[in-house]
Amino acid sequence: MRTIITLAFAILLSVSASAQGIEFFNGTYAEAQAKAKAEGKELFMDFYTSWCGPCKMMAKKYFTLESVGKVYNAKYISLKVDAEKGEGPELAKKYGVKAYPTLVYAKADGSQTNKVMGVQDEGKLLNLAK
Repeated sequence: MRTIITLAFAILLSVSASAQGIEFFNGTYAEAQAKAKAEGKELFMDFYTSWCGPCKMMAKKYFTLESVGKVYNAKYISLKVDAEKGEGPELAKKYGVKAYPTLVYAKADGSQTNKVMGVQDEGKLLNLAK
């Protein structure tokens, strides 16, 4: 019986691991740029703050969707940017971020290609990635 429970748990973990949303890069902006350039990808930046409710909702509800992850992981190096900490304030100023959430799309060299403010659902995120 214990073996069956362990096997069932392992299967559940493998299924949940394969259904994955956006993989956010864990590093600096410069490192993300270098990685994007090396892989022939663009940058996707989610500007958020710790107190932003809509930011948390988007992160939980839409960034975790497999459909969104599939598109974004193939095309972008994605970076979460806390606009109030670390290099966040400087990046927010560079990209003219004044409200949260703000999503910024840029080439690997940092030149902005698109910027949207507010919550974007699955359909909007997929359209923005085109």
